[in-house]
Amino acid sequence: MAHSARRDCPELPDFSLLKRLARDQLIYLLEQLPGKKDLFIEADLMSPLDRIANVSTLKQHEVDKLYKVEYKPVISTSDQLCFLIRPRIQTVKWICDVANADKAAGKFRRYKLIFTPQKFYACEAVLEEQGIFGDVTTDEWAFYLLPLDDDIISLELPEFFKDNFLAGDQRWVRTAGSALHLLHSLYGPFSKIYGIGRCSKMAYESWREQVEEGEQRTRQAEIGKVFLIDRDVDFVTPLCSQVVYEGLVDDIFRIKCGCVEFPPDVTSSDKSIKVMLNSQDKVFNEIRNEHFSNVFGFLSQKARNLQTAYDKRRGMDIKQMKTFVSEELKGLKQEHRLLSLHIGASESIMKKKTKQDFQELLKTEHALLEGFEMRESISFIEEHINRQVRLSMLFYQLCDCLFFTGLLPKDYRSLKAQYLQSYGVDHLLTFANLRQLGLLVEQPPGETLTVMESKVGKLVNDKTAGKLTDAFSSLARKSHFRALSRKLNLVPKSDEEYDLRVPRDMAYIFSGAYVPLSCRLIEQVLERDGWTGLEEVTRLLNGHEFAVSGSNGADSRGKNDAQRIIVVMFLGGCTFSEVSALRFLGRERGELNVDVT
Repeated sequence: MAHSARRDCPELPDFSLLKRLARDQLIYLLEQLPGKKDLFIEADLMSPLDRIANVSTLKQHEVDKLYKVEYKPVISTSDQLCFLIRPRIQTVKWICDVANADKAAGKFRRYKLIFTPQKFYACEAVLEEQGIFGDVTTDEWAFYLLPLDDDIISLELPEFFKDNFLAGDQRWVRTAGSALHLLHSLYGPFSKIYGIGRCSKMAYESWREQVEEGEQRTRQAEIGKVFLIDRDVDFVTPLCSQVVYEGLVDDIFRIKCGCVEFPPDVTSSDKSIKVMLNSQDKVFNEIRNEHFSNVFGFLSQKARNLQTAYDKRRGMDIKQMKTFVSEELKGLKQEHRLLSLHIGASESIMKKKTKQDFQELLKTEHALLEGFEMRESISFIEEHINRQVRLSMLFYQLCDCLFFTGLLPKDYRSLKAQYLQSYGVDHLLTFANLRQLGLLVEQPPGETLTVMESKVGKLVNDKTAGKLTDAFSSLARKSHFRALSRKLNLVPKSDEEYDLRVPRDMAYIFSGAYVPLSCRLIEQVLERDGWTGLEEVTRLLNGHEFAVSGSNGADSRGKNDAQRIIVVMFLGGCTFSEVSALRFLGRERGELNVDVT
């Protein structure tokens, strides 16, 4: 049922070291404020912190009470306040208000600000402007990477995509470079580094600067190659509906920091249960990468196997029963509990995702990927606007239409007007943001798509265009999707029957309809050991591509274990479908991919 790993696959490095280093550094910073203290934690840091250092660990280091940052007057009575925060102006201003309110009330306290993953000058400038720079101490918790599973590491920077690709704020590029430097210091040196995208190029250059500035150490390499890719190189894949189990769990229940909270209708009780989703969950590990159509068959077989294991108790003598209880029963009960949860989750997904709406959505998506039925797609969207279906589903479909082919001005205006009337004018900003990203683009009046492609393509390929080139790069990618699809064979021939139980390529993650552009690029570059032969593809993507030999001089093609460990770093996030596709690719190549996002 589940895809079996090749026996010659290498062993992954021990990424738990990243967690231990982060915990030790945090404890050191907390101890710089001796005595009892209250700790205020920014909301989006609470889940990552729980993975690094739980409450009992913090209590051992004189943290008295924990509070969530809520931008209102504090109720703490402690004489020492410690703030674990992101480098955000809003949060720093709130801390200034807290300190100034204490001053006005004649209350003396000590304040310590711990910024993570780094502190910015702008934050210190706010402290100075508000007159409390001398009253606080500031530190930096270099928490760059959090291992979520054996082969998934996260930057845990939810604002990376918005800041970099929408607002054009490049402050997190240095953070990405530092994360790469941390991997290089602990598990390097790397034999080869590939990349595509403007942000990836800058992150690589930032990493090179840090390597040159730091102390050079010789160590045994545990990672072979690194591939950096910008999220805006491939906007198509995130717009496609996920149909692998882990992707659907994320769509329905939201996976945060490797955990999911299953509601009462899944747990068959009156309360929600938080579950860690990783390879330690044997049931989940078997089905996480499977197409959803295969999941129920596996769960049914698993239930039968468990029942058989329980039935072994019959006819046992006392000694055998004692051995069974001490060695097997606990594991069987745990597996039974997890099986019940995943059956409940699958039933909940079935109710939401096998309705006619979802099936029609998939059919329309597949038609768009193949370049057919544009008018039917517009009718589909109009119908769903009028019925006020779930916003995210509708936006994906709207972006699909505009991204793949563009719309005539009259169609675009009509859809936009209907959408705003149905869902509210608040979404004017959403439309503006999507347009800024190049996801919502209408064809200019009086021009065919071919003419527009020609004009924009010429502009994008003009080396003297400078900043204007970057501004139009998303539009160029939209116009060139068809050409990219043909050159990279992203859409398999539809006349061939696709067996989802025995997938033959990465297209299985989208029911055999589409191979993710990002994953196909990675596959092709690894096969060619560079970008040679992909010049036309990189031209269409306005690439900023690069391929550089690592510092160990080991540009060898030797198949030792380290050389077969490949780190793929998505700058701006990735989907669980892409993770499943890369796992499939790793199994096929006898390599292991580590995803960093």
